[in-house]
Amino acid sequence: MTREPLTAYLGQPISEVYELLEAVDFHHVPVVDGDRIVGIISHTDILKLVYDVEGSDDRMLRTFLDHQFTLEDAMSTNVVTVKEDDRLRTAADHLSGGAIHSVLVVDDDQTLVGIITSTDLIRVLVDLL
Repeated sequence: MTREPLTAYLGQPISEVYELLEAVDFHHVPVVDGDRIVGIISHTDILKLVYDVEGSDDRMLRTFLDHQFTLEDAMSTNVVTVKEDDRLRTAADHLSGGAIHSVLVVDDDQTLVGIITSTDLIRVLVDLL
């Protein structure tokens, strides 16, 4: 699990989230409104928005994103969460279907404390082998 993951905030320009995801080695960012989790966005979610845009450089792409879309247009609001004291198996059960690749870890107050990704589970598996 990654503790205290980077987050995007509701209303943030989508180009900033795109730039963040281009600069780091992870693919999912929880979206928050204050302390409340409202969604999750992935690199793929943003790329789906601009799939048909051809021949544009990064600056043009970021401008296009901000003028045509909001973060809310791209993020998923069907967020899967697990409690921080749940067994790893609970997260693995959610991820094993292949439809999602991350679950958010919350405390008893539903405050974000971490994120578990498919990659995290593979690392655990490698350690067990």
